[in-house]
Amino acid sequence: MAVSKSEVISVRVEPRIKAALQTAAEREMRSVANMVEVMVVAYCRSNQYPLVGVPDETLLAAKSGHSPS
Repeated sequence: MAVSKSEVISVRVEPRIKAALQTAAEREMRSVANMVEVMVVAYCRSNQYPLVGVPDETLLAAKSGHSPS
């Protein structure tokens, strides 16, 4: 199976939101980018948004606090 490249997104947030995201990432021992990815997947799954091609391990990693292998 071919592995697709990740894509870059850029967003502006208030400094307090950035600080909260950095704190969450540190507590989960994740990068900020990975923390955002896990949070988006968890949000989409909890609100029944389709995530075509996103493996279940991504959500399991969010619940356990560990990156998928």
